[in-house]
Amino acid sequence: MSVLLVEDDESIAIVITAALEAEGFSVVHCDSIARRDALLSQQSFAALVTDVMLTDGDGIESLDRVRALSPAMPVIILSARNTLDTAVRASETGAFEYFPKPFDIEELARTVRQAVGASDIFQAPDQDDSGTQGLPLVGRSAPMQAVYRMITRVLRNDLTVLILGESGTGKELVAEAIHQLGHRRDGPFVAVNTAAIPGELIESELFGHERGAFTGAVARHIGKFEQAEGGTLFLDEIGDMPMQAQTRLLRALQSGTIRRVGGRDEVRIDTRIVAATNKDLGPLIADGLFREDLFYRINVVPINLPALRERADDIEALARHFLVLAAVEGLPRRQLSQDAVDMLRRQPWRGNVRELRNVIYRVALLARDDVIDAATLESLVVAMPRGNDSAPASADLDTAVTDWLLANEPPPGTVYDSALAAFERPLFAQVLRVTGGNQLRAAQMLGINRNTLRKRLGELALDPEAYHS
Repeated sequence: MSVLLVEDDESIAIVITAALEAEGFSVVHCDSIARRDALLSQQSFAALVTDVMLTDGDGIESLDRVRALSPAMPVIILSARNTLDTAVRASETGAFEYFPKPFDIEELARTVRQAVGASDIFQAPDQDDSGTQGLPLVGRSAPMQAVYRMITRVLRNDLTVLILGESGTGKELVAEAIHQLGHRRDGPFVAVNTAAIPGELIESELFGHERGAFTGAVARHIGKFEQAEGGTLFLDEIGDMPMQAQTRLLRALQSGTIRRVGGRDEVRIDTRIVAATNKDLGPLIADGLFREDLFYRINVVPINLPALRERADDIEALARHFLVLAAVEGLPRRQLSQDAVDMLRRQPWRGNVRELRNVIYRVALLARDDVIDAATLESLVVAMPRGNDSAPASADLDTAVTDWLLANEPPPGTVYDSALAAFERPLFAQVLRVTGGNQLRAAQMLGINRNTLRKRLGELALDPEAYHS
């Protein structure tokens, strides 16, 4: 693999070249922005290591040309101007790392290896079956490159990670990537949705219980912490965790031990914690619903996942990836026309990547032709908004009903049943989305019995699992 080194100090260039060659890289060296751009236009490089002040300009200010020529190539910036302004400018460009001079040459070499490894791991799949197996995440947009850089920083340590993002953005996929690519990959990955466990049972689920600890505890139960021994425990929707469980979780994180419910002995744990939430924890802390000290304990390394609307450049790669996965799972093999891709790009995707996946699987199953075009998408996807979805989200129900009647003109005698069917499915889907697929909370929000909810979900072909964050 080749690394492009842009450095006008010959002695520094010699030292860096020797260190990178010792890591197994071949190094191409130049000392100017003009020569850099010429080389990038002629061949591809695994990474770029560049000084800031060069013979013909500023290496940071000209990085937009680098991004245009090699958008997925990681960039590492070196500078003798060790100022806050330089560090901020380097960060704003999306550089993988910034090294003020003088720097540790071994650390620089390790960082280049790490950057190249991240680039190899996280890449968009080809449009055929190759390259899709084992990909934890898909996308090469700038927001996702920032996510990849953060992931690579936590692979070789056990720092607690807090993944932040809207429902459907792929928080569990990021947690799995951290586990599968890190040094705990041989241990178990245990995921628990803290919002889906009744408050009176969550401590038992997390920490386990001893026989006789409470009514119905007929045997010892090993909790999620112990199940994840030597591996990773993923605590999803941690913002919904009851306060009492938060207190015990904080104690476990501080002490490195747990105590089973009803038990006396402290059990030492060796488990990495990755937490996630789709909520802003700040207001919850202000309202006394989330412990501030627990927030500081879990927010060691925050990773912010972008909404799909913020990474529209990835939609085509994601859609084609899901078509391949659908075919692997036994659905008909389909392709997307360019007008279909354009239509997908225009959607608001409030359900993010999860919603896109569901749409692609649906059309893969129901489309009549092997090539899916925009007309097919529009006919098969229920209530897919047109254009940029410019209608205000606060539009009242009266307006929605009027629009529905004008658009559908159902035959006389069928209006009530048709309207009820058209209204009920998106209503239930939105409630599931808001509650993260928690059926108990969804039933409470709707004011109906949970058994009734389950029955209607089955009739409406809505899978609560698809709405878990």
